[in-house]
Amino acid sequence: MIANADTPVVQPPQCSDEEWALRCQLADCYHLVDFMGWTETIFNHISARLPGPAHHYLVNPFGLNYTEVTPANLLKVGLTGEKLEESPYDANPAGFALHSAIHEAREDVHCIIHTHTTELSAIAQKKDGFSHNDFYGAQLFGRVGYHAFEGITLFADEKPRMLESLGDKHVLVLRNHGIAVGEGSIAKAFFLLWTVQRAAEIQCLADSMRGEDTVLGDEVRTKCSDLTAMLIRESGFATKFFNAMVRKMRAERGPGW
Repeated sequence: MIANADTPVVQPPQCSDEEWALRCQLADCYHLVDFMGWTETIFNHISARLPGPAHHYLVNPFGLNYTEVTPANLLKVGLTGEKLEESPYDANPAGFALHSAIHEAREDVHCIIHTHTTELSAIAQKKDGFSHNDFYGAQLFGRVGYHAFEGITLFADEKPRMLESLGDKHVLVLRNHGIAVGEGSIAKAFFLLWTVQRAAEIQCLADSMRGEDTVLGDEVRTKCSDLTAMLIRESGFATKFFNAMVRKMRAERGPGW
């Protein structure tokens, strides 16, 4: 794991074991997103809500590459983006409207990942959004909200409209921009992001090929979507997937990760 020279990777004495475990897993998630090639240089953001009623959450220091994020240098912030602990870094202001809105309103969402890979941005630009005719797209049936592009998400007045677009869903397509996924844990959010990314990749390739698609019926789509949602929320499926991907990343990148 690449760390800044001034950023220790040991658990600070004031940090609880519960918070440190969350910090370690969130740092792993940042590294995995980089490992998978889903980063946008120093931009985009992944947040994890801290335990407790205050809706505080952890987010990356703005200006660092995802490979430079460590458990210790993650920022602890409040809903308005104010830093709750001293840090030489600031957070990306473009993330507060999106992350704070969802963390405040959705008690079932503890981790939010925002990306705009090439494939996801292409889908976000299309009027019809996601197709549900492939294995991964079918798993997203009924689980995706769409939000009209209003420019860079900097302003608090957009929060209620984003929440209305999201509703009770866990995937928000930011039209002409990218996506945000939110789930009850870091592992669940990462697995959902992987599903969304795979759906986008397959759809982009299928749309570039000649011939008609085989269209799935809504009954099959609903069956796939409901089963996947159940597996994520009611089993250790997502945790097994997340841990396996961390092992794969560390095996390929070598000691230190």
